[in-house]
Amino acid sequence: MGFLIYFLILILVPIWAQMKVKSTYNKYSKVPVSTGITGAQSARRILDENGLHHVKVVETSGFLSDHYNPLTKTVHLSPNNYHGHSIAGAAVAAHEVGHAIQDKEGYAFLRFRHALVPVANIGSNLSWIFIMIGIFTSMTGAFLLGIILMAAAVLFQMVTLPVEFNASSRAMDQIVSAGIIRNDEEREARKVLNAAAMTYVAAAAVAVLELVRLILMFTGMQQSQD
Repeated sequence: MGFLIYFLILILVPIWAQMKVKSTYNKYSKVPVSTGITGAQSARRILDENGLHHVKVVETSGFLSDHYNPLTKTVHLSPNNYHGHSIAGAAVAAHEVGHAIQDKEGYAFLRFRHALVPVANIGSNLSWIFIMIGIFTSMTGAFLLGIILMAAAVLFQMVTLPVEFNASSRAMDQIVSAGIIRNDEEREARKVLNAAAMTYVAAAAVAVLELVRLILMFTGMQQSQD
């Protein structure tokens, strides 16, 4: 029964977070921003006001595929946010520009996350291979290596949290100071950003739970071999 509840948590928490962000975004993507500017214009205004004239704002395909690419110094906005005039679009655009500002300032957690990318990719791709080898062959060494690799991926997700929360905090400051939204629209913009942040919180929580479970399994394997 305990395992059933555990796996339900692993499955349902991320689904709930995704549903939350989609429903909140869909709601406020239909609410026009009072200034009438698009997400692309919002991003451009904030970038220029922060001296980031070299950072481009481009349209990218997909739903909520918005992101900042630190290698090409480009803010990518999904079609609805790039062309739309909504509070949701302004909030998402400002959030991605928040990452560009972090990049400019050398924000410590962002630099740390970039450094972790290759390690996290290796960990997420190979961890379960060694874990399964350890389970089926009772090789605790292979199991431990899998846990270490998974821990690297979990660390990446944990470092992502302050990066995302800081970008959202910067976004709120910027869209207000740049005059993109008015005071009575701050609450709606904050709801969009908070809902998006919950997806990262849910992913990190699930990853930590799974890592703890595997550590307990490894401890049990060692005890049974003693």
